[in-house]
Amino acid sequence: MVSAVDGLGTRFRELSRPDIDGVYRDGARKRAARTTLAISAIGQLWTDATGALPFALPERGVGLASVGSLARGQVGPSSDLDLVLIYEPHALNDAQLGALADALWYPLWDSGLDLDYSVRTRQQCESVTDRDLPAAVGWLDVKPIAGDSALITATAESILERWRKAARKRLPELLESAQSRLDHFGRMAYLNQPDIKEARGGLRDAVIISALAASWLADRPHGPYDDALARLLDIRDCIHLVAGKDTNLLLGQYQPQVAHAMGLADPTLPVEERDARSADDLQMLLARIGRRIAFSWEFTSSHARHSLTHERPRFSFFQLLNPQSGGRRETPTFRPLAPGVVEHENEVALAVDTKPARDANLPLRVAVAAAQAGLPINPVTLQNLGRCPVTDHDWNESERSLFITLLGSGKALSRVWEELDFVDVPGRWIPEWLGVRNRPSTSAAHRYTIDQHMIETVSWLGRDWRDDRSDEVDDVGDEADAGRLGAARSDNVLAQPGAASLTPMPRDARGDDANDSDAMSHYDGTHYDATRYAALLLAGLLHDIGKRPGVADHAAEGARHVPVIVRRLGFGEDVVHIATLLVREHLTLSEYATGKDPEDPAVAEELAARLDYDRVTLAMLFDLTRADGSSLGATANEAITKKYGWSRWRETLVRTMADAARSCMPR
Repeated sequence: MVSAVDGLGTRFRELSRPDIDGVYRDGARKRAARTTLAISAIGQLWTDATGALPFALPERGVGLASVGSLARGQVGPSSDLDLVLIYEPHALNDAQLGALADALWYPLWDSGLDLDYSVRTRQQCESVTDRDLPAAVGWLDVKPIAGDSALITATAESILERWRKAARKRLPELLESAQSRLDHFGRMAYLNQPDIKEARGGLRDAVIISALAASWLADRPHGPYDDALARLLDIRDCIHLVAGKDTNLLLGQYQPQVAHAMGLADPTLPVEERDARSADDLQMLLARIGRRIAFSWEFTSSHARHSLTHERPRFSFFQLLNPQSGGRRETPTFRPLAPGVVEHENEVALAVDTKPARDANLPLRVAVAAAQAGLPINPVTLQNLGRCPVTDHDWNESERSLFITLLGSGKALSRVWEELDFVDVPGRWIPEWLGVRNRPSTSAAHRYTIDQHMIETVSWLGRDWRDDRSDEVDDVGDEADAGRLGAARSDNVLAQPGAASLTPMPRDARGDDANDSDAMSHYDGTHYDATRYAALLLAGLLHDIGKRPGVADHAAEGARHVPVIVRRLGFGEDVVHIATLLVREHLTLSEYATGKDPEDPAVAEELAARLDYDRVTLAMLFDLTRADGSSLGATANEAITKKYGWSRWRETLVRTMADAARSCMPR
């Protein structure tokens, strides 16, 4: 007997065919067509199945519903079908219920698509969603397919009502779940092979944004956010078509074909160049999409967090109704962090009288305050930072100090830099940054995009420095004032206007583990003065700045850019020279260690000469090499990670070569 759902997977793919030129267009229309087909076919299956049962199915008390992507109208070419059979206990006995389920599930299993199914009473649905957060979020999208639609609608309304009543209590759990997912899957914008569903900025975040909006704790974003979500769904559809299965992993082998399906390939280029360039363009498109969705998530969750503080809607930003004070208006609390920067409701925000359009170094003060306080930057504040003027002069001493303090903020740097990068601040500080922003690495050893890998590297260097920094403070720039650079911190994060402390940040603010398991001491116990430390951090930030299309030697290309960048930032020639040398040689120590004999005196002498016979420079290069290897990130290929990442074996090789070079250097 032919079933209404026979070959449903094949029919999905037929509805999903790209145009004659291979480009996947009208994704929203195709998703709607797949959804309509699925609902119609499953509805007909219900009619056929219930008509063939050896008993009469009651008109009330049992129904079939869709949840997940099918209910949202977002079903992909190979998506699984999320279905739930809802019943009242008195409507069917166990044998009848089992016969109905078998008549539905078995034909669907044979249809060519995966099936995610459940059979529950209304009370069981409520119980599951009360204790299971993912189930609760998924059940906020429910659509009747067949049977008792009133039962399904009543169940969905009950779950939504319970979600709204419990939303304030469950919000911390939701936020913690989102953070755990971020820790595990990373940020989609910065990954070479992301999971476009689970990574930050992916489809899961979009579902949670809708759940927060449904809770009435926050509004749902629209406009650019909707456009970004539609484009991400198009990419998901193309991954399904290329992979031929239900997957959300944008693996490297899929990327050229997905890029072509997304219309990013240039047919006039040779095949190899076309594939490489289109994969780059796909990654950059995905980064823009991921950043938009991630920012929308941060914005929505920020509003939801504020709702926990205020049980009634806020009538203005500066005066709130305090329900415990008889309706009196209450002025919010602002804790000063830096000039023009405050902490408000566990976020970094701008003080009332701050004028972003007139304050060029406001982004630096906000960034350092956020890093040192360990707090996120308020989304509205971020948007205001985008209005700050571009500095039209070489940075002064206080601006350089702030920048080095930011770069030395350890684990906090990645989060803060990502926030600033969403509003294009780093690209205004360093225009050359835009040349590598969102660009994927061609190396299979790299998990991250080029820009994120550099941020991860300098983050490792920041964590390194905290344990054995010299008490000595040297000039960071030509006008450096050691007294100001070492200014003591007060209750505020930054005590004086424009001043910054180079004192290592509190470990809780850095986000370091309590046992400091990821802290590393410098090579040979070397201590760096402020000049050397600034040069090391700048080299970490810029070491792959030369990785541009068509560049054969990115280290040499980077060394060409570094002097221009560092001088523009106003650093002295000592910093310029050391940072340039480190960028030029950042691969050298590893290459020597894995390709040359440390017992050969000529090899050791050659390496020492490349480092100006300077032991401190050798120590800096060792630290940069270690941070570079430690920042690759775990890839899908464990063998590649072991070969290129930092390990005890690789450290032994590199340290042995460094020791050989040091033996040729004066004490």
